Amino acid sequence: MNLLTSDTVIKQQIIDQFEKHADELNKGSGSQINRFRKQALNDFNRLGIPTTKNENYRYTPVDRFLHGNYDLELLANPFRINLEDVFKCNIPELDTDVLLILNGFYYGSERQLNLPDGVIICSLNEASQRYPDIFNAHYSKYADTATDGLVAMNTLFARDGIFVYLPEDTELNRPLQIINLTYSFNNLRITRRNLVVAGKNAKAGIVICDHSLCEQSYHINSLSEICLGDHAHIDYARIQNENNLSAQINNVFVNQQANSHFNSHIITLHAGLSRNNFYVKLRDPYCECNLYGLFLCDGNQHVANYTLMNHDSPNCLSNQLFKGILDDEATGTFNGKIFVRQDAQKTRAYQRNNNILLSSSAKMNSKPHLEIYADDVKCSHGATTGQLDNEALFYMRTRGIGVNEARHLLMYAFANEIVSEISVDVLRERIIELIDKRLRGELSRCNNCDIHCIP
Repeated sequence: MNLLTSDTVIKQQIIDQFEKHADELNKGSGSQINRFRKQALNDFNRLGIPTTKNENYRYTPVDRFLHGNYDLELLANPFRINLEDVFKCNIPELDTDVLLILNGFYYGSERQLNLPDGVIICSLNEASQRYPDIFNAHYSKYADTATDGLVAMNTLFARDGIFVYLPEDTELNRPLQIINLTYSFNNLRITRRNLVVAGKNAKAGIVICDHSLCEQSYHINSLSEICLGDHAHIDYARIQNENNLSAQINNVFVNQQANSHFNSHIITLHAGLSRNNFYVKLRDPYCECNLYGLFLCDGNQHVANYTLMNHDSPNCLSNQLFKGILDDEATGTFNGKIFVRQDAQKTRAYQRNNNILLSSSAKMNSKPHLEIYADDVKCSHGATTGQLDNEALFYMRTRGIGVNEARHLLMYAFANEIVSEISVDVLRERIIELIDKRLRGELSRCNNCDIHCIP
């Protein structure tokens, strides 16, 4: 099947599926969500599924991973999962408020949340109906359906997800831990939609864990809009551990107001396809944004990270550091852009991508680039792709360290530069443990699952 035919067939399948279930989608969602579907349909019909002819997706053949028939789950599952009995993702020593999302639907918390006055945490669909003023001020304001077919597709099928609202001068005492579970014996097309609004001086930590509980093929289209008010601070961490038959598209849109601070860590451990797109707008002066990413892939896995850092105002700081370790016939891409507008003087923007290839058949494509229209800036970018240091390996072997352990230590040291930036000690230690198991080949997709699925 050639490129054009592949794209056209998948696009028509998705449009047909939407038209077949449009009434059910609209009946199950609030009017504030439904009103964006018409424009999203027009945009998706025009844009379709991105192909490698699209420069942003040049090295990521998304359509190759989306073939096949996928069902939609139009209602929340009639059964409820007992998180304590089924899934042990939460870290015992990490005092978090755990929220569960099952196949894109909000299932709430396993325990009573002790939240500061005015803080709202609920399902996206509920928020659209109960808090229309807040919802309408931010929903689909940062995610532009006109430029990316996958964003339009998410808006087209959006039903539910997490809504978080932090009034000004509030701080969450414990991080929110959002566990995204896929659990079905059918191949599913899953849509997740999140909206996080942090008011002036608000502060929160958000930890997201993505997991598959069955060995089925899932196409997961996830989109988060995050708005930070003046002096707001959000630490965002995501651990991706889907099964290797699944394709996950993760779009994150961040809008920062003056003096706000956003930190992000994306750790990709498993998935057939994992594509992370970050769109950050530093719209006011003195914003800071730090994006960190680490992926480990083998077999025929493909991991792609795309970033667009928009410096719209002066005196802002951004850092991007993404690292990858690839083995077997795995492939990866990094496509990062720093865009500095003419008025964004005194900008400091740094971008780096480093990768290690463990086999001759693994491939990595890296494209860091700058587009600068201001003249008083400090900006840099760079990329390296290579193999493990043979001299370091030889040195450790002369000290009595076996070759496998020496390779493991070098890979761990390479990954540690990303992990060391995580501010929560217990979370950092847990991620180190997961990475260590992944590097040794001990971590499977159902590492923490008590359900034994038979496809």
